[in-house]
Amino acid sequence: MTVELVNPEGIVKVPVHHQASIARGSKIIALAGQVSWDADAQLVGEGDLAAQSEQAYLNVATALRGLGASTDDITHVTVYVVGYTPAAGKQVMEGRRRAADRLGVDFQHPGTFIGVTSLFDPDYLIEVQATAVLD
Repeated sequence: MTVELVNPEGIVKVPVHHQASIARGSKIIALAGQVSWDADAQLVGEGDLAAQSEQAYLNVATALRGLGASTDDITHVTVYVVGYTPAAGKQVMEGRRRAADRLGVDFQHPGTFIGVTSLFDPDYLIEVQATAVLD
């Protein structure tokens, strides 16, 4: 494995992700932000943040798989959420959990949530950007 997820001593351990990752590899994958569209560019989960979160995380996994990588290779995730609130954060986490369950993986990578006023299309409520490292 090229990425080790860790919680360094001296900083708080949170239940939803690790605080850091240590990457050992030479190939860096920087994914464009993934929204909740399917392979035909059709919106999935109109008005449903949890459904859109699930699809965005599934798209991250699909993109990585297409590049010969997996979610185990993720070093960091940045999540952009339209109109972020604590309730919206719970919906994002629910969608992430559903995607993880469908894929049989664990999305516990270091990450950052950023509240935004809009994305490129007003129907999209979330965008998930990921960085991964391979040997």
